[in-house]
Amino acid sequence: MTSEPEPGVAFPRTPEGRRSTSALGRAVIADALRAVDPAGARAAEQETSWRTGYLPHFRRAIETGVGSPAAAVSIAAHGLASLHDRMRVVGRDGAETTLDDWVGGTTVPDTTRSGTTGLATGLATAPPIVTGLRTVEVRGSTRPEAELSLPYRGERLRGDGVHRRLDAWVAAGVLEPSAAEAVRTVLRTPGWLRLEGRTVAVLGAGAEMGPLPALLRWGAHTAAVDLPVPQVWQRVLATARPSAGTALLPVPAGTSSPDPLRAGADLVSDMPAVAEWLLGVDGPLVVGNYVYADGADNVRVAMAVDALSTRLLQTRDDVALAFLATPTDVFAVPAEAVRHSTDAYAARSATAKTLGRPLRAVSAGRLLRRAYLPGADPGINDSLVPQQGPNYALAKRLQRWRATTARRGGVTVSMNVAPPTRTRSVVRNRALAAAYAGAHRFGVEVFEPAT
Repeated sequence: MTSEPEPGVAFPRTPEGRRSTSALGRAVIADALRAVDPAGARAAEQETSWRTGYLPHFRRAIETGVGSPAAAVSIAAHGLASLHDRMRVVGRDGAETTLDDWVGGTTVPDTTRSGTTGLATGLATAPPIVTGLRTVEVRGSTRPEAELSLPYRGERLRGDGVHRRLDAWVAAGVLEPSAAEAVRTVLRTPGWLRLEGRTVAVLGAGAEMGPLPALLRWGAHTAAVDLPVPQVWQRVLATARPSAGTALLPVPAGTSSPDPLRAGADLVSDMPAVAEWLLGVDGPLVVGNYVYADGADNVRVAMAVDALSTRLLQTRDDVALAFLATPTDVFAVPAEAVRHSTDAYAARSATAKTLGRPLRAVSAGRLLRRAYLPGADPGINDSLVPQQGPNYALAKRLQRWRATTARRGGVTVSMNVAPPTRTRSVVRNRALAAAYAGAHRFGVEVFEPAT
């Protein structure tokens, strides 16, 4: 349940007049499944304790699509349609409108825009791109990095050092061979890092797991979007000024001076203004989604980003989407991952086997059990974490749904799955912090955000 929301994206009211996050989650998963799995839809609709009982329904929304691209796309499309139909937007006067009406936007582009200008280094301002936001441009002062490097445990690995680390990760099962080969391809093709003629909109520019520092090291042209919090923009400026790239910052048009510390916009309430600003940014444009908020606000900001992406895709023909998926979700995995897991389980030490029996008994079989049936192809990796809750699961799942439907529609999409990472939002949870502290005992590597 949520209290009356601030202006912007809001959960819908139930027939009793409440704004219930559980009612929304239950209804959306049921709507996503209904066309291809009526029994699964009924099970989700009839779940009486969504906050604790949501896990099998989110798993079913993946399993049902395995082996059937049409089913997978149907689940994604119906899930997104349900969210767009059900979610609401509350105005500053308290009046409500639909999300799709909000996607249409309320601001008008400034047709007098003549482009951004700037000095070789430091700050420069440009005429307003749109009503509501103007641009402050920050240009770095160094040469672009010409090779892929990897910050790891206090070092910056390059060349052979990266290759050796990839070998070690593959051998330990931390990284699948195909992922390692993708990194090796970038090492062999350093020109890919230059990104000439392309702008990357980094939504969540100050996020720990965001790519802004790497993009700016490579000399990329970026449009940084984050909350209007001066501390965030202090970090962005500290990254951008000594970099090789360019950062465009959105500053409210009504400000008397183009102070970059006054940059930012709240996507939950100001999405139309951000959309108009990005519509005026030179492309091709990559929209990178790295936003996060706690609890129910995570669904609100995820929906705001989806509304923004929808607006841009409807209006421009040069937009690509990028996402960073959570590892704590359900995934279909290839046979080689299943094989590595089953081999490791069979080869565990005698001590591990002895200690595992009582732990499995005490946990009613939930702990230290085999992850996959040997020979499964694909296997189902269920890494949902109950402590993160159904709102987190829904916010991340709707991103996967958007990636699926956009790719089916011909849009270029990048969705990488992040590894377990020691971000502030994770280690604030005591249970997750304890699990991460002991993960190495089970062959799991937990990464620092920079890596």
